[in-house]
Amino acid sequence: MIGRQGSGKGTQAERLSATYGVPHVSTGEAFRAAVKDGNELGRAVQGYLQRGELVPDDVVTAVIKEHVFGPGAPEGFVLDGYPRNIAQAEALATMAAPRGLDVVLDLEAPVEEVLRRLSARRVCSRCGATYNLLSGPPKQPGTCDVCGGALYQREDDTEQAIRRRLELYESETAPLINWYREHRCLMTVDATGGPDDVARRVEAAVEAALDGRAA
Repeated sequence: MIGRQGSGKGTQAERLSATYGVPHVSTGEAFRAAVKDGNELGRAVQGYLQRGELVPDDVVTAVIKEHVFGPGAPEGFVLDGYPRNIAQAEALATMAAPRGLDVVLDLEAPVEEVLRRLSARRVCSRCGATYNLLSGPPKQPGTCDVCGGALYQREDDTEQAIRRRLELYESETAPLINWYREHRCLMTVDATGGPDDVARRVEAAVEAALDGRAA
């Protein structure tokens, strides 16, 4: 699942996971699992994260290979946050061979829309629960429903920081759209509107792709 930050990838991946009974695998989750394992790969990931550095493509790919395609890995999955560039996409194609991917969903939301969504995100300072003031606000303004902690806006959720991340997306991740379109597995989904409306479009796109594979 690809798309701009704030397009709803995490939300829709969770819904697809529940609908089809397959795990939702995010890059962050895979990193945390690797660090928890404490092996050489996990220690490498932990080092990059602690230094605030981007995890290199080869390390990210190794984590995904171990987490998604290693022994005991699930037969199906919803992958969110990987690949982020064409080099990672090529690596994923190799790992997924010979069956390949059923579908790559591009959640398309305008820049101004994702700016509006991300600027409304708030995080609990105590337990880390996440809220959106537009689509999923807390019951009490500024207070976490789970633990009562204070909510805050992350530094990377300011408009200036978001625009920098979107620029990086356009330069690195957006070319994936054409790459997957050329490989005939891309479905573009309108990600505007409420989560339920988007979920219906996402599921329709997945069903169309699965029907096409079965034909």
